[in-house]
Amino acid sequence: MTTKTEQIRALNDRLRQNFSEGKVVMTNGVAALGAEAVARIVKTITVYDDFCDANDPHEEHDCGAFEVDGQLIFFKIDLYEEPDVKDSNAEPVVNRVLTIMLADEY
Repeated sequence: MTTKTEQIRALNDRLRQNFSEGKVVMTNGVAALGAEAVARIVKTITVYDDFCDANDPHEEHDCGAFEVDGQLIFFKIDLYEEPDVKDSNAEPVVNRVLTIMLADEY
């Protein structure tokens, strides 16, 4: 039996590993680091597995932190419900959005 937490974690992992599974945005600060740094950041997020109590207390794999080129990078996955939109099971339609930011932009 799969728990709700396991389902959420699996969906969040799919988004991190395949950005087409939701929406991904980055802050201006991250973009300003340049294309090569952004490519390293994206690659790091797709393989990130340093989840622990400090950054993942609910075990949903919805946020993380790491360093690139001397900059502390945060990523965070949030859920946004489409107002008044339901799927075929009458469940709310939810979009996952992964935000990539510099730590000082949080």
